[in-house]
Amino acid sequence: MRLVECVPNFSEGRRPDVLDEIVGAMTAVEGVRLLDKEMDADHNRAVVTIIGEPDVVLEGVFKGIEKARDLIDLTKHEGEHPRMGATDVCPFVPVSEITMDECVELAKKLGERVGSELDIPVFLYEAAATRPTRQNLAKVRKGQFEGLRDEIGTNPAKEPDFGPNRIHPTAGAIAIGAREFLVAFNINLGTDDIKIAKRIAKSIRHAGGGLRYVKAMGFEIKDRGIVQVSMNMVHYKGTPLFRVFELVKSEAERYGVPIIGSEIVGLVPLDALVDCADFFLRLENFDRDLILENRLSEK
Repeated sequence: MRLVECVPNFSEGRRPDVLDEIVGAMTAVEGVRLLDKEMDADHNRAVVTIIGEPDVVLEGVFKGIEKARDLIDLTKHEGEHPRMGATDVCPFVPVSEITMDECVELAKKLGERVGSELDIPVFLYEAAATRPTRQNLAKVRKGQFEGLRDEIGTNPAKEPDFGPNRIHPTAGAIAIGAREFLVAFNINLGTDDIKIAKRIAKSIRHAGGGLRYVKAMGFEIKDRGIVQVSMNMVHYKGTPLFRVFELVKSEAERYGVPIIGSEIVGLVPLDALVDCADFFLRLENFDRDLILENRLSEK
């Protein structure tokens, strides 16, 4: 079966009823299967994962973007996570019998529909980017909703790939793209000093001279009185989770700060966790064929 995953991120992490309506609009399309949904109140953001055949997933996520446009007003939105749209980002990920090039075409089809039918400016990013400066989501989203509100329509570098050359007054703009599996990995620090989290994030992210496949930011988790190094692991095989954990731990020790926990947002490939077990347990002569579930799936 041809399967594609889609992981839209919505700028809503505090109203479960709103997210339920958005997810309901997507799963109402026959053939769309919900794999996961997570909300974060501090970030004020939700991450939803759906899967299905390509055309079915495209239709489902379009319905979700449409519903988010109607229910989320960015002029009233506050949260720790950067955002530029009600549906902030929407990547397609190849899963089975589908290529990255086909996912790029899905991104373009969706972008054209969102721009023309929903009146939302669309920026293509990652593998679907139409120019090198748009491969990196952080560069596309720079300025966030408030900054882009002034730049789209006045700055030629901010002309969208699809849709109007102006921001949607409440739903903002959206980044649509295609990419490989991404692991959202957060590490919580035993301090409320946001400067420490930001310094560590800067030291470990690729743009700051750190690890090749890591994007990182520092956030406050106000309800717990702590701070967090929040990361997107864009290639978990090239830069494994255990390597990031050890580097953050080392950097935090410089400030006398402990790691008090970590979390994964959304789904994670089994191999990413197996790599951690192999590293921390110092397994000798380990082979993935020794994993019970792998052997059962072969049978």
